[in-house]
Amino acid sequence: MDVLVTGATGFVGSRLVPALRDAGHDVTALTRDAASYDAPDGVSVAEGDLLEPGSFDDALAGQDAAYYLVHSMDAGDDFAERDRRAARYFTQAAGDAGIDRVIYLGGLGDDDDDLSEHLQSRREVEYLLADGEPSVTVLRAGILVGEGGVSWRMVRQLASRLPVMVTPRWVDTECQPIYVDDAVDYLVGVLGEPETAGETYEIGGPDVLTYREMLRRTRETIGGHLLVFPVPVLTPKLSSGWVSLVTDVPSTIVRPLVDGLRNPVVVRDDSIRDHVAPELTPFDESVRRALAARAGRTRRVDAPSPTDGGSTADGVEERASEPGQEGAEA
Repeated sequence: MDVLVTGATGFVGSRLVPALRDAGHDVTALTRDAASYDAPDGVSVAEGDLLEPGSFDDALAGQDAAYYLVHSMDAGDDFAERDRRAARYFTQAAGDAGIDRVIYLGGLGDDDDDLSEHLQSRREVEYLLADGEPSVTVLRAGILVGEGGVSWRMVRQLASRLPVMVTPRWVDTECQPIYVDDAVDYLVGVLGEPETAGETYEIGGPDVLTYREMLRRTRETIGGHLLVFPVPVLTPKLSSGWVSLVTDVPSTIVRPLVDGLRNPVVVRDDSIRDHVAPELTPFDESVRRALAARAGRTRRVDAPSPTDGGSTADGVEERASEPGQEGAEA
């Protein structure tokens, strides 16, 4: 099958592209800067920007399906409007190109639960895509655990840098994190299941945790113990400022992410597993794999080359994350 992946250089897209290729599909990666993209073997590259109508029409031509993995959460206060425009432009162009299917990675959360602006934007993109001619398959996920993910980076840095935390009440909100490779397995799997076209599914890992438990278990896997004390007087604004001070996640991304932590993001309907059922990775093992991937990247980056004398791990992490194209991290 001929498949286009938007957001191909992001956290999820960079894993999805080779996985689709390995599954036997002919993959085209859409990126804003083709010259800077090191495409996996056998993958075609197209250049275009979803906020510029007409710039990506050629990339859609001849494709059977397209993955929509672009978000603008790093754009500041107008991220929802940018996502709205990109989804509209893409939906129109995909219909004009005769695309049969679109697969979108959205965010978990109950519509009746006063969703945060971040999660509301994810849901709005779902509806805009569904208004088009292609059949849309939506997978809703919570936090994706894996090296390069901005939500995971926030969790990892909070857990590793503070042995004691005074936190807002959201620390006891329930969530269902999923290892990023398991999410990719779901994304690849639904493409081969025609009956999933036009349907919405929820995906998550095998463990339902509070954020307090997630932070504590992450700290224990890293090494050491963590004490967490929730305080009701900490507002979302104060909480965002605190997270920005402790982590290196940009404040423009921290604010919508922290606001969304008040919403439970738990799978209520696991019917996806009637069609696609990868073996799910337990949370603690997901953390170990994410930490091992980071350690391996750090070793590779810190090793000096004959020409440049080496680099820094933090710089590579920033470039690899590309939080504006991360997919649907809640």
